[in-house]
Amino acid sequence: MTAALDHLVVAAATLDDGAAWCEATLGVVPDAGGRHALMGTHNRLLATGSDVFPQSYLEIIAVDPDAPAPARVRWFGLDDPWLQQRLRRHGPQLVHWVARTDALDARRAALARLGVDPGAIVAAQRGTLRWRITLRDDARRFAAGAWPLWIEWDGAHPTATLPARGVALRAFAVGGVPLSAAVALDVPGVTVHDRGAPLHAVLETPRGVVELTGGA
Repeated sequence: MTAALDHLVVAAATLDDGAAWCEATLGVVPDAGGRHALMGTHNRLLATGSDVFPQSYLEIIAVDPDAPAPARVRWFGLDDPWLQQRLRRHGPQLVHWVARTDALDARRAALARLGVDPGAIVAAQRGTLRWRITLRDDARRFAAGAWPLWIEWDGAHPTATLPARGVALRAFAVGGVPLSAAVALDVPGVTVHDRGAPLHAVLETPRGVVELTGGA
């Protein structure tokens, strides 16, 4: 089973807030994304591919105010009142990450054998993009987002149409994970700590090196 960091997730109270944060923080206007009918969310995207994390990107996501309430809890903890309050008070925040695999069923089974419950595998799509992803019914962010969701793309990957904007993900680390469980996070380039911030990303941007810390 191959594994790779697929994308980082920045949650925002509104998508406009997220776009403004991206321009102010990274010096780049994010590209258009779309709507997720399954979850009642919408997003914007930014390519962050590098030699360490090829085919990676940043997803800025928010609840879609024009979409009907979904039948299930929204991903990335977006229905958590505490998180929404924090986003309104302090602005967009790095809240989660998603790891890519080419064998999602086998990956999920391997995690279960290690005592990790990633949730059920759910099929989703946005426009012509199709994927399967692990989702827990409660959408709980384990270790404050240090444990990733796992995704398997069916066909095209979002980075195939995202233009380079001069942003590159150079380093990524997760914290608060017992080192005995690090085997469950065998993603090339990702550093695992038993202490420290749940999420820490280092990006090269038009504004210089920017560090994002999140997961609180």
